[in-house]
Amino acid sequence: MSEEKNYIGIFEALSHPIRIKILKVLSKGERYITELAKDLEISRPLLYMHLSKLEKAGLISTYIKHFDSPPYVRKFVKAKKIKLVIDLPELIINVEEE
Repeated sequence: MSEEKNYIGIFEALSHPIRIKILKVLSKGERYITELAKDLEISRPLLYMHLSKLEKAGLISTYIKHFDSPPYVRKFVKAKKIKLVIDLPELIINVEEE
């Protein structure tokens, strides 16, 4: 059952067009939060809501980098490389991290 819950989380995360756009942008490389919000033309609070769902589903990861000039701390986001295979009609789902 926990495996099934994991799949449901992935499909829920992929069910919103903004989250698909986020993954498309991140497929080209990591971004820091402000940059990603500007690329998508959405507010940072809205972006954080969508990132939370993607991270909970295991599709992205976030981390913090420190810099010598302002802004001194930036939160970065990157997409995880996964392979999702759906075999119909039996509905066999396989998710593999690459």
